[in-house]
Amino acid sequence: MRTHADADTTRQSLLEAAYEEIHRFGFQAASLNAILERTGVTKGALYHHFSSKLQLGYAVLDEHIAEELERLWFEPLHQPGHPIDVLMTTIMQMGEHYQCEEITLGCPLNNLAQEMSAIDDGFRDRIDTIYRRWQASIESILSQGQQEGRVTSSIDPADTAYFILASLEGCMSMAKNAQSQEELLRCGKGLLSYLNSLRT
Repeated sequence: MRTHADADTTRQSLLEAAYEEIHRFGFQAASLNAILERTGVTKGALYHHFSSKLQLGYAVLDEHIAEELERLWFEPLHQPGHPIDVLMTTIMQMGEHYQCEEITLGCPLNNLAQEMSAIDDGFRDRIDTIYRRWQASIESILSQGQQEGRVTSSIDPADTAYFILASLEGCMSMAKNAQSQEELLRCGKGLLSYLNSLRT
């Protein structure tokens, strides 16, 4: 008899395989058969957990991609230190994470934004929610830095956070296009230099 833990394991296995398939080929070209073959799960079991390919894609965004950002971005921003140092360290750690295959394939969130936002409201709304939370996390630490007198008061935290996030995603897109970690590091160096200029 299957247990609740078994069902959770199956669902998680499907999510991870779907994430890898979507990251490599995009959502529209992603193959459910390839996902089933990779996991050894039956089609019936897949549809037990996800009513359609679209719902599986939504779950990849809501759970897998959002949770990865939680681990790589939101949690590190809570570490103590100068706000600019915390931001810079977090960006550098993300740069270390996005190597090899990640550079080849690009940022999974940005990929889906480019592919699906114009054709599906469900994807667009979910992506927008994640981007807004990402932007808010940067805005929060900049605002905190201004209150502490560590970040220049001449900037608007919301606008600056938007620019920083756009720069991060732009760096990833350019590195993907060039298929070059060197391009990612070059872009990141410019962003870090800008962040340094925000100190009081």
